[in-house]
Amino acid sequence: MKTRIKLLLVLISLSITLSLMSSTYSKYAANTTGNFEVSFSKWQILVNESDITDKNTKEITLMPVIEQNQYIAKNKVAPSSKGYFDIDIDPSNVQLSFNYKITLNMLNENIPDLVITKYSILDTTHKEQDQQELKNIQENQIEGTLLYNNELDSFQFEPFTIRIYFEWYEGEEEQMSDEEDTEIGRNASEESLKIKVDMAFTQMIQ
Repeated sequence: MKTRIKLLLVLISLSITLSLMSSTYSKYAANTTGNFEVSFSKWQILVNESDITDKNTKEITLMPVIEQNQYIAKNKVAPSSKGYFDIDIDPSNVQLSFNYKITLNMLNENIPDLVITKYSILDTTHKEQDQQELKNIQENQIEGTLLYNNELDSFQFEPFTIRIYFEWYEGEEEQMSDEEDTEIGRNASEESLKIKVDMAFTQMIQ
């Protein structure tokens, strides 16, 4: 095992590309007649500080964080590497209940040991040293619902972060052989770790 890691340290140099495609749908509608006005509910969502509700589809680049490993070059990936990326969601300008769904796809089919593992949801009070509640990802999807509270006159959704973890798995259940790991290292200049993240927000309808 040590021999393999040392070999990949020299050969592997994977860049990381993450993209997020977000679709937003507003299902509500209203018609008014007569001498009165009806205000429409606000529907504006920011993802990583980008307004995704001004278009039906938008692409956003996400920056990963690679956990430091004394045996692997900084910001590079090799067997046993772990990392994560954050999706910052700000629904503070939304005035209705809505669902969100995140679909995750690891595009490196030739590296089956590169896997998305777990996720956590962090609120605005979270500090990096705080313990996190890690949740399993089911069928490569993360789903959630945010309910608007009409009981509070000044209710406002709070921003939150979804942190998604990935790793190059090394262990008894790994699928790649030493030779296959080494071949990835030889082709490091042509390979990159790619994760596609599709995100959809939909208004809740009774």
